[in-house]
Amino acid sequence: MIPRYQKVLFIILLVASLVMGVVLWRLRERAHKRMLAGEDSAPTRAPEVAPAEQATLVAANDADGSLLSQNFAFPLPQDPGARARVLIGKLLDLYATPDSNHPVSGGAAGVAEVFLLPATAPKDPQNPNAEMAVINLTGNFAASHPSGLETETLTVLSICATLRANLPRVTEVRFLVDGQPRDTLAGHADLTRTYLTANAVPTGGTNP
Repeated sequence: MIPRYQKVLFIILLVASLVMGVVLWRLRERAHKRMLAGEDSAPTRAPEVAPAEQATLVAANDADGSLLSQNFAFPLPQDPGARARVLIGKLLDLYATPDSNHPVSGGAAGVAEVFLLPATAPKDPQNPNAEMAVINLTGNFAASHPSGLETETLTVLSICATLRANLPRVTEVRFLVDGQPRDTLAGHADLTRTYLTANAVPTGGTNP
């Protein structure tokens, strides 16, 4: 004769199995409906490309250690974080060209993401919505960057100056590499500090 407690346990397990079966079936149905809804809402045409806008890239020149403003026109997204990433990517593309005055390989692929956060400094009445740009560079970009205090500093300052020229609300810049804090860019330029964009001032300007 089967003991009473075993009968009770069997009934509990049976009910639990039935409940789990119903839950799994409903989850499967929901997933199927979401998949069908995704297919129905898929765009039938390519998304519109952002219009070209005038932008200023502040590029470094290794010959004299200067920062030169250059005007370009290219598509820019409206989202400030995405806009900052495109601007820095275009600057790094400029450095990757064969005739660059500040040769650095990698191009736009060297910047993984840019996040905009409230600035940490006391609020400036003239810029009450000041922001900090947190720039996440890739490990490949840092590994291939030429080593040297001046060349690394010029890269950092040119990025800060480019953001200042196009996004006035960005007053501070911090750098990460592969999402993690890093002591230096390539052995010299300090990446543990917060850079002030006000200290990155172009020394000249040319129009290509």
